[in-house]
Amino acid sequence: MAKFDSKSFNPQAFGAYVNRIPNTKKSELAKSGAVGTNEQAEASLSTQTGSLYTRVPYFGRISGDTSQNNDGATDIHSSSTTTYEQGFIVASRMDSWTEKNFSKNITAGVDFMDNVAAQIGDYKMEVRQAILLAILKGVFAMKTTGTSVAEKAAKEFIDKHTYDITKETGVDDAGMVKATTLNKAIQKAGGDNKNIFKLAIMHSEVATGLENLKLLKYMTYTDTDGIERELALGTWNGRLVLIDDNMPTEEVSAGGTTYTAYTTYVLGEGAIVLKDIGDNVPYEMSRNAEKNGGQDTLYVRDRYICGVDGISFEKPASITASASNADLATGTNWNIINDGETAIPHKAIAIARIISKG
Repeated sequence: MAKFDSKSFNPQAFGAYVNRIPNTKKSELAKSGAVGTNEQAEASLSTQTGSLYTRVPYFGRISGDTSQNNDGATDIHSSSTTTYEQGFIVASRMDSWTEKNFSKNITAGVDFMDNVAAQIGDYKMEVRQAILLAILKGVFAMKTTGTSVAEKAAKEFIDKHTYDITKETGVDDAGMVKATTLNKAIQKAGGDNKNIFKLAIMHSEVATGLENLKLLKYMTYTDTDGIERELALGTWNGRLVLIDDNMPTEEVSAGGTTYTAYTTYVLGEGAIVLKDIGDNVPYEMSRNAEKNGGQDTLYVRDRYICGVDGISFEKPASITASASNADLATGTNWNIINDGETAIPHKAIAIARIISKG
């Protein structure tokens, strides 16, 4: 069949377009409950005054001497609270799609711009997913080699919130997820606060391993005929499981062998802040009647507030208009929230990762 501008057409007789390539990009992270917002930061950055970055006050916990004895003769020792700050950054994104009039002429009137418009929602989810994965990469790459409060806190966070089983030896299925993997990972990260972790998002290879071990339990419902059927949603140790092959993988060579390391993220509700706060002109159509015999272009723009609950984005001078995905993935741009003397407890941050061979 002939082609014009990547469109198939039969110069003899053209049949109507009835199919569209299915979207195989799940973008499950972007759709999940792990994504939330911060109302103060959102209000600050959504005013369309050119704001790129904001810092929001973060109250500390009260502390004191719990053993002070009121014996009628001892003075009371008083403490005061500490206030922290958390940084949020704006990431603006844009794209466009062009379709030529002649494509419509030779395909019996097919409106290819309608096809574009019908897929914008899915595409925006892919944009958000890419931002979220960049943020997660960044927080697990924070600077840990120095002696500052921020660097020590970052090291503790990364050490405690990473459960890497790829180096396992002397056990069956070494490096593979097992019945105890998730519980050990969230206990290491959260201790007695491990219930802040609500969902796990993983590559299908990891999920298949759980299915083979009968550890992935799918939710069920009863249909109108009284038959119990499985839903697509599964749980692992009581945590919702989302399956998405966009989760990070890495080819590792060690000890004369090569294996794939899979990263599974375990997250709490609203752990990552990502909210579209609106571009001044989010959608725009442009027509060029002269070029290529006439063509239409759809422009799309979005403006997102980005952050992590418990971790602050520290804007470098190089970011002047919008944070790129590379900026978000740069570890030196992130710090555990601290006041220079103390940092918030790592157990308060509902982000962890499991690294496995499957």
